[in-house]
Amino acid sequence: MDTIALTVTARTTEQVAKHIRKEGNVPCVLYGNDIENTSLQCTHKDVLKAYSEAGKSTLVELDTGSKKVPVLFHQIEFHPVSDKILHVDFFAVDMKREIEAQVPIIHKGESPAVKDLGGILITPHDHVTVKCLPTALPHEIVVNIEKLEEFGAALTVADLEVADGVVIVEDPETVIATVQEPRKEEVVEAPVESEAGAEGNAEVEDKAEGEGGEGEKKEEEK
Repeated sequence: MDTIALTVTARTTEQVAKHIRKEGNVPCVLYGNDIENTSLQCTHKDVLKAYSEAGKSTLVELDTGSKKVPVLFHQIEFHPVSDKILHVDFFAVDMKREIEAQVPIIHKGESPAVKDLGGILITPHDHVTVKCLPTALPHEIVVNIEKLEEFGAALTVADLEVADGVVIVEDPETVIATVQEPRKEEVVEAPVESEAGAEGNAEVEDKAEGEGGEGEKKEEEK
């Protein structure tokens, strides 16, 4: 079982979050598993590194100074412009109880329908929710998309392979990857005039010219 270490320190509720962030730290909260809500803080550098490695599907060993607590990243708030982490909620887990966590789906290989036929790979879901003991929690689930050989071919949750003791919560028929045929651009062609139509137009033009000429002659005679 892989775990990521992260050191945090206590903070008081009187400390303003804005001031904590100015000092290069991130305000955090620890709760769950019968633990009373605890206000914490850690450096932005450390929490960013830990989240990059753990995501929401790997246990983090939270060192509070007085004890070490196994946790999962539960909620993370990012700045809408800078993408800096603004706040983190850690969920303490009971190592003897099953938990639910989101696990990312990783695509392996290349689809022949995409490579050879120019299809478009559609991935409606990039993660699934699993239920298992914390010790069995997978960091990611790998699926081979080389089976997608033609347009319309699809992979579902049922195609995902997980270890014993790990249950995927989503419906087995849920599509996780499929290949769509590329749209064809419509070519609008200019109407081609038939020979009969062209001759008819020419006759009308000649007749109009002839009538115009007769009218001119009559005017001259007057």
